[in-house]
Amino acid sequence: MIKAVVFDFDGLIIDTETPWYDAFREIYGEHGVELPLEVWAQCVGTSHDVFDPYDYLEQCIGKPINRDELRRRISDKHAEMMEGRTIRPGVEHYLRSAKSLGLNIGLASSSTLQWVERFLKQFDLLHYFQCIRTADGVKKVKPDPELYVQALECLGVSAGEAVAFEDSPNGARAAKSAGMRCVIVPNPVTAALAFDQYDLRLESMADMELQQVIERLNRE
Repeated sequence: MIKAVVFDFDGLIIDTETPWYDAFREIYGEHGVELPLEVWAQCVGTSHDVFDPYDYLEQCIGKPINRDELRRRISDKHAEMMEGRTIRPGVEHYLRSAKSLGLNIGLASSSTLQWVERFLKQFDLLHYFQCIRTADGVKKVKPDPELYVQALECLGVSAGEAVAFEDSPNGARAAKSAGMRCVIVPNPVTAALAFDQYDLRLESMADMELQQVIERLNRE
């Protein structure tokens, strides 16, 4: 019986992933280099410890780059691309539904708490979450299951009593490694990636009511 839902943040609640990829692609393009999605995908839902786009750019062009300047420019590009963006369809409806169904609500993100809370406050979503676990509090981020393990402990439920909502293969692997059921809701960047571990795929949270999702997972 599912008693809790745990949401990823980047790319799931709000699509920050597509602007990051687009910003890096622009910078790569200025150096005459392509950044294939399958290469970039290595760091989606995890950290740059897995794939460092600055190292990769240096390897491609065969010379050092000014990392501080590029980080500033990419950050500025990302902020510009994020202007006017809002939460993904169905997200707040799912949060309201989870609350009305009496489910515990958590969040597990490979990003920092400062980054996550900034957007949750901006879109008035922070109050929905009883537990938030981020990169600041773990030794390893996704695909390691530690974030989800901590979220489950915080919410007081077992892995079999919770479902994770994810948008990336790395996130889905983390949830399944923690023993949870996982619903994937890919974004424009992750939609073409290969997901090897999940229980249900939705193109949007607006496609199926949360209660229907829970009932389907409980039956299975």
